Amino acid sequence: MLLSTTPGIEGRSIESYLGVVTGEAILGANLFRDLFAGLRDIVGGRSGAYEKELRRARETAMQELEAAAQELGANAVVGIDLDYEVLGKDNGMLMVSVSGTAVRLR
Repeated sequence: MLLSTTPGIEGRSIESYLGVVTGEAILGANLFRDLFAGLRDIVGGRSGAYEKELRRARETAMQELEAAAQELGANAVVGIDLDYEVLGKDNGMLMVSVSGTAVRLR
């Protein structure tokens, strides 16, 4: 499965557009408390544990996107957009969402 943020894949033509596909992952409030409690993990203004959790959430959302595209018979997803949103009471949750267009390439 080819995944791209661009509207097409260079050297390949789109045979058919199969629809919009999405994937989401949510990090809960406990994660934030746990990470902020471990401030000793911060080096040079960056938190390795926090970045690791964000990466894991992004990878989960991308896997959901890919699975949705496969269900439609796609061999690529183009125009992928990644978004990060703060949600919930007291902004205690972070949602990573991805969307794109499932396509069949020639």
